[in-house]
Amino acid sequence: MSHHLDTPLASQNGQLYIDDLYVFQGNASTVFVMDVNSNITGVHVKPGFHHEARYEFKVHFDGADLETLTYRVSFGEAASDGLQPLQVHALTGAEARDDSASGQLVLEGRTGEAASGNGIRIWTGRIADSFYIDLSLLTMVNGAVKNGTAVDLSAWRPENAKNSFANTSVDTIVLEVSHQHPQLRPATRIGLWGATKLATDAGGWRQINRAGHPMMWPIFWPDDTHFTNPANTRHPSKDFDAEGLHIAGHIAAVVAASGTSDDPRGYGETVARELFPDVLPYVIGTPATYGFATRNGRTLADNAPEVMLSLVAGTAIPSGLKPSVAKHLRDDKFPYVVPA
Repeated sequence: MSHHLDTPLASQNGQLYIDDLYVFQGNASTVFVMDVNSNITGVHVKPGFHHEARYEFKVHFDGADLETLTYRVSFGEAASDGLQPLQVHALTGAEARDDSASGQLVLEGRTGEAASGNGIRIWTGRIADSFYIDLSLLTMVNGAVKNGTAVDLSAWRPENAKNSFANTSVDTIVLEVSHQHPQLRPATRIGLWGATKLATDAGGWRQINRAGHPMMWPIFWPDDTHFTNPANTRHPSKDFDAEGLHIAGHIAAVVAASGTSDDPRGYGETVARELFPDVLPYVIGTPATYGFATRNGRTLADNAPEVMLSLVAGTAIPSGLKPSVAKHLRDDKFPYVVPA
């Protein structure tokens, strides 16, 4: 699940680990963005995308348990100029959840260059990361979730917050799909998650990582540095049965200790059901916002960490950072990101 820097595995092969997932309205279109391979993990970051992996955007419709549209992006090995060839396949119906299905090849291109056709556009490459958070605040909330205690902000000074991700970069996949798409028409209600999959020696595919809501792994599994929890490998439809009561219990303990809810157990279960299945909800053609009042998609500007930390604590957790801290790292035109 979504994270930037938490594990030795990520630092060894960040190409396979999703840092962030976004979905928002473009120009008469829907924009899907997946970031991987943050260099905040250090010197072990390998350039580009894994040439034996698949990067998939999975789309559920009208609250369905299973996806019926998948955009699968795959890359070849880098050429002498460092650029990688890429292909985009679209899979629909039952094929959307079948690793053995080939789907329809809808677009080909190369990293660092825009490509378009069949009502979609894609741009992939290295960009400046527009994600922002002061990691010292996350540490305070982590401690409360782990120990079942109140969030202690006595040492936190929001006015002194610093963006821990300033001057970092990620590899991104920006996929834009026209509103003319037969399944992605305006007013359609979807759920989105992303997955990375790696080819196995037996000829199949193994799911390595997935992402829906932001900040899930850093908040709930910060000490699982070897990904022993099966959250990354299961399907979102299994989330609540597998982990719902456990997560609800952690949240209930925090709000009980904080005194921020008269019904900690009920609050914990409500939040767990909000977060599981771990997919980003979005209504096509509407303004996206991942905020306190609603979680409808997610834009590159949204202060998602502040929202998630506050949701878990049952009270406002001021991050001290505003979207303007990374405004120069976003664009209002395709591909909406700023190359590094």
